[in-house]
Amino acid sequence: MGNGSLSFLEISIDFHQSHLFFPIIVTWILLLLLVAIFFLYGLPFLLAVRRGEKTLDLSVKHFDSLRFFGTIILTIVYFLLMDYVGGFFPNMGLGFLLMSVPFMFLLSLLYVHDIDRRKILLISLNALIAPGVAWYVLANMFNISLP
Repeated sequence: MGNGSLSFLEISIDFHQSHLFFPIIVTWILLLLLVAIFFLYGLPFLLAVRRGEKTLDLSVKHFDSLRFFGTIILTIVYFLLMDYVGGFFPNMGLGFLLMSVPFMFLLSLLYVHDIDRRKILLISLNALIAPGVAWYVLANMFNISLP
């Protein structure tokens, strides 16, 4: 291409703003999904409650405190340890990779029902493969710095 002319095949990225690209996309996707869930499930449920076909039960008898508090504790520990471990390997994303494996494994164990050998194997494979693929794609292919 000529000097000073822009091409559709050229990409210019401002390094100081590049880390905001994916979080903005993910935020908008999550907001769109939230709106879709509300219109597909929330609105019909609220209309059924208003017509008297269903009741809005706000009691705590179905509250799963182990999973609720377990998720909160695991998430807090995950973020703290990810930053801590990432400090030992700066700009390599190994904090993300090394802490995502046990986080996904423990979180999956927290939510699985009727644990057997097959489920443990699938949970283990998922906990190893998913963070590895995400780390490779984000850190190596897109050159996004991870903790």
